[in-house]
Amino acid sequence: MVVAVWHRLRRYQWRLVWLRQSKFVVTTTGLVRDDRGRVLLLRHRFWPVGRQVGLPGGYAVSGERLEDAVAREVREETGLQVEVAHVIQVRSGYRLRVETAFAASLVPGGEPRIDPHEILAADFYELDDLPEDLMPNHRRLIQENAAWFAQRPPVPSLAEGTGGRAG
Repeated sequence: MVVAVWHRLRRYQWRLVWLRQSKFVVTTTGLVRDDRGRVLLLRHRFWPVGRQVGLPGGYAVSGERLEDAVAREVREETGLQVEVAHVIQVRSGYRLRVETAFAASLVPGGEPRIDPHEILAADFYELDDLPEDLMPNHRRLIQENAAWFAQRPPVPSLAEGTGGRAG
């Protein structure tokens, strides 16, 4: 009986499933390293006092690849270009949020420019000298992925047309 009704509702099945399921916002976070193995951290304007320092990131746009979303967020918040390497984490987060985190390397030559509406400051930090007011979940992500920061990204050669490294 239930199956027969379900089949008759074929035209409306998607809407019924949509109404029954949880709706999620998707966030992306980047663990961005520079060529010295330091992590990019931002002081966020809208985050709670005492926990304003964290990794770059934000919300994915509908239809956007998550790797592209994290690269876009880093670029919007800092003006820096990154190359996304791999996914670090995908989990159900706070309330109805899906949180994704990606490892990414700084692409040499970008012009740093922070977004003054969202970001107060941006800098690279050694893993053994992280700020006290770093978000606890971001500190955990960094510590759990210390090996990623210890690896040195390949340095582009002049033959690849990069024009050299910014430094």
